[in-house]
Amino acid sequence: MSIVEQRQVLQDSPDSWEVVAERTSFEGKVWDIVSDDVVMPDGRAATRDYMKHPGAVGVLALDEQGRVLLVRQYRHPVRHRLWELPAGLLDIPGENPLHAAQREFYEEAHHKAGDWRVLVDLYPSSGGSDEAIRVFLAQDLAEADGERYAATGEELDLQVRRFDLDEVVAMILAGELHNGALIASALALKAALAGAGLEALRPADAPWPARPFE
Repeated sequence: MSIVEQRQVLQDSPDSWEVVAERTSFEGKVWDIVSDDVVMPDGRAATRDYMKHPGAVGVLALDEQGRVLLVRQYRHPVRHRLWELPAGLLDIPGENPLHAAQREFYEEAHHKAGDWRVLVDLYPSSGGSDEAIRVFLAQDLAEADGERYAATGEELDLQVRRFDLDEVVAMILAGELHNGALIASALALKAALAGAGLEALRPADAPWPARPFE
């Protein structure tokens, strides 16, 4: 099988089982729990419960010294303080994900970047949620202009530091870092650097079928 043929096979494709009933089991502040009755390939009906999520964006910021900028914050469901990417929800319908990422990068890290590319798109928990995350690679970093964003709530406890990319990857493989978007993007960046290079990454405005935007 040629490389072209392999790539034609090795890709996810949109599909949908017939949904004969849909109901919202729980309405939350950010996401809902939805129950769909679907028709499976053998003709039987089955219920699938999942979290309906607006989607999110993250920023893997890489500086000239090969360090990545991470934030550390408390995550109550897992009772841990996790090192993560600057990130945020796509809670404005139809918002351009790049604009959302730039906003979050300013608000959480008080930084801006001169070069943006799409690093990786992922469904972090496709068996239980329709959440889609787009992670951008940001380069040519600089401190943001003006005053810092007035943080509130959990963001008051946010820590920001830079770490060598190789050390981040080593700690991922050692089982010491657990955030899914960070793991996926750090390993993707390492693979890109070892392969076709960062210039081969998709442009920042690349289509994103999971969360269409203008």
